[in-house]
Parts: sequence; C-alpha cells; structure tokens
Amino acid sequence: MTERDAWSMNGYLGVLVIAVLIGVGIINIIHEHFFLGIFFFVIAIILATGLTLVQPNQSVVVLFFGKYVGSVRKEGLIITIPFSVRRKISLRVRNFHSRRLKVNDINGNPIEIAAVIVFRVVDSAKAVFDVDQYEEFVEIQSETALRAVATKYPYDSFDETELTLRGNAEEISDELKTEVHERLYVAGVDIMEARLTHLAYSTEIAQAMLQRQQASAIVAARKQIVEGAVGMVQDAIEQLEQTGVVKLNEEKRMIMINNLLVSIVADNGTQPIINTGSIQENG
Repeated sequence: MTERDAWSMNGYLGVLVIAVLIGVGIINIIHEHFFLGIFFFVIAIILATGLTLVQPNQSVVVLFFGKYVGSVRKEGLIITIPFSVRRKISLRVRNFHSRRLKVNDINGNPIEIAAVIVFRVVDSAKAVFDVDQYEEFVEIQSETALRAVATKYPYDSFDETELTLRGNAEEISDELKTEVHERLYVAGVDIMEARLTHLAYSTEIAQAMLQRQQASAIVAARKQIVEGAVGMVQDAIEQLEQTGVVKLNEEKRMIMINNLLVSIVADNGTQPIINTGSIQENG
C-alpha cells in the first residue's frame, strides 16, 4: 500500500456551490417545480457529505465503500469524494520515550537502558493499512530494536578498539536509529533521531560492577605506567651509553634498570640513598 492523492476541491468554493444549489432548489419549489427543487437539494446534500477540515501537518485518508482512494494533505476546508469515510493521521514530529528495559549486554551483565525515538509519519496509507494501530507498533518495535542493539555490545571496556554502550554513545545512537528505521519502514514512519536517555547496571549488581570497574581501571592504569616506565628506562640507558657519561657492565646495568623502574612505578615518591664513600680512622 502506497499513499496517493485523492480527489479534492477547494472547500470554500464547494460551500458556495452548495449554497447556490440550495438557493436554486428553493426557487424551484416556490415556482412549484417540486421534483427539480428536490433534485438540487439532493445534489447539495451529496456534496456536503464530502466536506472536511484538514489541519496543518495532517493527512486525511479517504475510503470509499471500503476501498482506499487516496489521501488529502491540502490544509484548510476541502471537499472530497462524497459518502466517503475519512480518517485523519497526524504528520507532526513526535517523541516516544521507552521504558527502562532490563537486558543483558554481550558479556551477560544485566543493565538498565532507555531511549527516546523522534519520528513522524511520512506515508499515511502504510500507517493505516499496513499495520494495526501504528502508534503501538512504533512503541513495541522501538523497544525491540533497543534490546537488540544493547545485546550486541558490552556496557563498558578499557579496550579503546572495542565499541561500548557507555563509551560510544554516538555510534550506538546511529545504529539504534538504523535498526528502528528498518523495523518501522513498513508502517510508513520515518525515524529522525534515536538517543539513549538512561544507561546503568542493574541495581542487584551495581555495587559489584563498580568495584570491578575500579579494579579494571587500576589494572589498565598500571599497565600503561609500566609500559611508559620501560620506554623511559630504555631511553635513559641508551643515552647514557651513547654519550659516554658512564660505562656499565651487565651487573651495573641491571641495578640501574631496577632502581629507575622502582622510582618511576612507585606510588609514593622514592627517597634516594646517596653513597658518598667510607671514612676509615687510623688509630
């Protein structure tokens, strides 16, 4: 089912035509032309059944004896097919805010997630005839898409190459928008924006996951510190040997490397011990 234009004419002109027909009918009845007067009255009534008012950003779906004959988007007072059934569909931009859904991320951790979907109807025929209650269809399919996206990614990760729900909000929102659009295209609905509005671990594991996050953060920070320290020590040893400031044998090299690593990696500032030699007394 695809939207197409239904026959319509300017409603004000139609009202004028109806008034003229009624006037002609009255004149004929006054002149005792009863059948002709009734005929004009009937024509006026038939045209009046097609009068309808279309608001801005609104579409009127027209059915004639159960058959879809088209839609009218021209705002204002119009006359369309007489004796037709007309259903009004809003084309305005609307928001749908999902419930807080409890799902498992790709690692199996239970999380709470919610999103807001900004949408509008672009095909009134699809919205009316291809789905039943398109507003409810939008809600159910949006939450289904949100669940599907949430299960593809971890809540959080310290690996910068991996997409996460918390760390890659833009990418997740774009994928959610695509996912929802594919599901709602059949209903003639266009998705303008999709954004996460709530994201958190479920209450039953929130404290445990916070401790796990802290531990993972400490491990990641330590790893980065150690990698940086190794590079700094390597550069320092190479510069000392290249400039000829000191000549180190294998044992002295290992001692210097150990001392440098300890001083760089230690949490607290290290206190150096200065060796000034020994003093011997002659007695």
